[in-house]
Amino acid sequence: MFRFFYKIFIKPVLFLFDAEFVHENMLGFGELVGGLNPDARSGPRQNRRGIWFLKKIFGRKYSELKQNISGIDFESPVGLAAGFDYEAKLTQILPSLGFGFQAVGTITNQAYPGNPKPRLGRLPKSKSLMVNKGFKNKGAKFISEKLKNFTFSNAIGISIGVTNTEKITTIESGIEDIIPAFKIFESGGIKNSYYELNISCPNLKVKIDFYNPENLNKLLQSVNQLGIKKPIFIKMPINIADDEALVMLKVIAENKMAGVIFGNLQKDRNNEVLKHEEVARFPVGYFSGKPTEKRSNELIKLAYQNFGKQLVIIGCGGVFSAEDAYKKIKLGASLVQLITGVIYEGPQLVSEINRDLVKLLKKDGYNNISEAVGTESRK
Repeated sequence: MFRFFYKIFIKPVLFLFDAEFVHENMLGFGELVGGLNPDARSGPRQNRRGIWFLKKIFGRKYSELKQNISGIDFESPVGLAAGFDYEAKLTQILPSLGFGFQAVGTITNQAYPGNPKPRLGRLPKSKSLMVNKGFKNKGAKFISEKLKNFTFSNAIGISIGVTNTEKITTIESGIEDIIPAFKIFESGGIKNSYYELNISCPNLKVKIDFYNPENLNKLLQSVNQLGIKKPIFIKMPINIADDEALVMLKVIAENKMAGVIFGNLQKDRNNEVLKHEEVARFPVGYFSGKPTEKRSNELIKLAYQNFGKQLVIIGCGGVFSAEDAYKKIKLGASLVQLITGVIYEGPQLVSEINRDLVKLLKKDGYNNISEAVGTESRK
C-alpha cells in the first residue's frame, strides 16, 4: 500500500524539485521525526510516538536475518551507505524503517561545503543518481560533538575520508589529514560500532592515489598504529581491473582490516545501463544505482573467492529489491548497503527487502541469512 502511495503520489511531487533540495529537506524531516536534539550537549530527545508508529509499519524484525559479524550484532543485513547522511541526522530514525545499520558520512578532518553545483541529479531511466558532493560535511569535530551523547539501537559506522582540498598533494599529507579524524572520533567517546575508510570517492580535488598498493599500505599501517579496537571496512572503487583489486585486497587483508565494501560510484559514462541522453545533462559527477550493480557483483565474487576467509564483504550498488540484495549475498556479501533504491522505490523498500529475503531463504532451505553467504561463488 505505501509503495503504491509513494510511487503514484509522493515521488512525482518530489521529483518536480531539485534533487539536492529534496535530499536536504528529507534529512531535516528524518531528524525531526526521529527526535534528535540539535544541541548534542543536552542529549537526545526521542520522539517516542513517531518512532513507535514507524516501527509498527516498517520495523518488523526477523530472526532469520540476525547475524553477528566482526563482533557486531546486525538485526538486518540491509544498511544505509555512506554519502546520504553526512550530517548524522538519521541515526535515530533508520532502525524504525528496518535498517540494520548505517554509515554516517563520509566525514573528513576539515569541514567542506561541497563541490560547485550541480551536486546531485536524477537519471530515472537509468535508475541512477548523479553524485558530485565531494565529501560535503561539517567536519569530524562537529559530527563528533553532535553524536557523543547519543546511543544507537542499530550498528552505526563512521565513514572517514581525506578532506577535499587542493592543498593535499602528497600521500603523506593525505595520511596526516585522515589520521586526526579517526583520533577525534576515538577520543570523543562515540558509541559507533565500526568505521569505514573511504578511499574511492571519484569527485575529489585531491589527486593522491590510495589504489597504489604501496600507498595503501602506508595509509593502513598508519591507521593500525592508532590501536583502534572497532572494525574498519575499506570502501572500494568499482572501476578497477580484477588484478588491481586483488593486489589491494591482499594489502587490506595483511593489515588486518575487518573487510571491504564493493563499491563506489560508476565512473564509466558509457556504461551499458546508463542512458546517454540522461548522462548528457550532467557534465560533472559520477553515477550510483543500477550502473554500478554488475561490476559490484563481479568484485564481490572475486573478493569472496580469494579472501572470503579473511575479509567480511559488504555489497553496495544497485540494490532495488530483495532479489538484488540476495544476489549480492549469495555471491559473498554478508551485508548490503543502498541509497538510490530508496529514493526511487520509497522508504518502505528496506522493510520489503527484509520481508522478502526471509521468503527467499525459506525457498532455498536456509534457516539464517549467514547460510546463504557465498553459496553461488562456491559452486
